[in-house]
Amino acid sequence: MSALTVDHTTASGHEWDDLVRIWQETDAPEGCKVEIIEGIVTVAPPPSNAHNDIADLVQRRLYREIPEDWGIYQTLGTAVPSRAGLYIPDLAVAPRAALYAEGSDNYIPAAAAELVVEITSKSNASNDRIKKAAGYAQAGVPLYLLIDSWAPGGPTVTLYGEPKGDVYRVLRAGKFGDAIELPEPFAFTLDTSVFPTT
Repeated sequence: MSALTVDHTTASGHEWDDLVRIWQETDAPEGCKVEIIEGIVTVAPPPSNAHNDIADLVQRRLYREIPEDWGIYQTLGTAVPSRAGLYIPDLAVAPRAALYAEGSDNYIPAAAAELVVEITSKSNASNDRIKKAAGYAQAGVPLYLLIDSWAPGGPTVTLYGEPKGDVYRVLRAGKFGDAIELPEPFAFTLDTSVFPTT
């Protein structure tokens, strides 16, 4: 996936509203992902079939564990205004009530998510590894699962938690094929041996 730079604005004060307006009005082809990453509105093409398969496998496993009043969303905007970010994680697990809290009907505060999952694409993996990780941590998202099909040493899975500032602690890490244990409130083992490799 490649990203197209649409605007070079930084968000502070009223500029956040301008960024969100540009994000909402960006006319991208169907299936493309429009995000704000560090003040830049980007458009990325639809993900690969392997990427979609991994998202489906993780989502199916999560549905067995989450409470009835939570949802798993593939196109839910998660806002981190302090980092001029509005991300669309590959999966966001959040209470359904967060979708209807006062504010925008297009996104939720990232802090409302219990878990976010990002699956890297070849051309923008660094956003998921660095910029989004820092944004999710700063927002206080308790768990961040990074499935990195394009890691330099081969595909990896890393579970981050215990955010402090814009940094996470690595809770679990392994390569595709390793079992990754997710803590409460999920409390299950994710079998990564079924993940396709690109």
